[in-house]
Amino acid sequence: MQTVNIDLGHRSYPIHIGSGLLGQHGLLAGQVRSRAMIVTNETIAPLYLDKTLACLGNLPSSSVILPDGESFKNLEELNRIFTALLEENFDRNCTLIALGGGVVGDMTGYAAASYQRGVDFIQVPTTLLAQVDSSVGGKTGVNHALGKNMIGAFHQPVSVIADMDTLATLEERELRAGLAEVIKYGFIIDSDFFRWLEDNMDALLARDTNATGEAVRRSCEIKARVVEADEREHGLRALLNLGHTFGHAIEAAMGYGRWLHGEAVSAGIAMALDTSVRLQLIDEATRERGLKLLVRAGLPVTPPSDMTPETFLRYMARDKKANAGDIRLILLDSIGKAHVSADYDQRALHATLAHFAG
Repeated sequence: MQTVNIDLGHRSYPIHIGSGLLGQHGLLAGQVRSRAMIVTNETIAPLYLDKTLACLGNLPSSSVILPDGESFKNLEELNRIFTALLEENFDRNCTLIALGGGVVGDMTGYAAASYQRGVDFIQVPTTLLAQVDSSVGGKTGVNHALGKNMIGAFHQPVSVIADMDTLATLEERELRAGLAEVIKYGFIIDSDFFRWLEDNMDALLARDTNATGEAVRRSCEIKARVVEADEREHGLRALLNLGHTFGHAIEAAMGYGRWLHGEAVSAGIAMALDTSVRLQLIDEATRERGLKLLVRAGLPVTPPSDMTPETFLRYMARDKKANAGDIRLILLDSIGKAHVSADYDQRALHATLAHFAG
């Protein structure tokens, strides 16, 4: 087991990464103060719910099983968690356990942030995307028909337990979607990591245990350092949204779940690279290098054909990073360096939209 610590003062917590972690009883039970409510979904429950319950030993525990998919990441399904907690008289000393991917983690975290004005929760991510990104950093929430993740709160978990063995049951499409967030870290902050990904992409796609563990560890280390510097996304943390402004527009406009989050982010990164070229921040060779890695990961580098520039602009204007109506973008300066800006030539953005969605 490897542990990455995220230092946030009294909200600090460990990110445990390794194989067989769900078999280590004290690792999970030791973080629960009284009673535990496990929140999972219909896909993960048959695979890992009993094992997770066994890890809790004699601790009183219950579970709520949600439908699987981004289309169910909404207030209606969130209310099922609150109902289960209230029906079983859970008090503010309880602990929620998010067992699943990013949707389960985001919803459980928001339920924990809101229930009795805040209770503890533990992230047990079972997808690559959740292990490298959504389980770390305390962003929680649900979607609205008009925008992704527009309803939520910052609420840090008390620990993250990333059992690499759970990736063995991950569908190929989900694995590739998770790689989009891994590649993102190389783009924005760590050029050495980007080169490592170029050298090890075949091993990652083959689910090599050592390569995957290294990718998860390095991704978590990068995100931990960013969150430590900017927990509430006032500046630096916004870099983690490379491609997300475009990608969230795709997800919302197409209907949540039709495109996986990582797929939409990959197409969004390709569009961000295009805008960066048009602004003369990077050259064509840098863009092609970036696109090549995304394609090797089996990810899309163009948005859905039925997206239009007008659709993109409508949803991008509602993005959380928008400021006084200005669309802020994460733009690339080089592999390993990016910046956030609303002060750019708008013609470059419109040219990108016309190129990809015209």
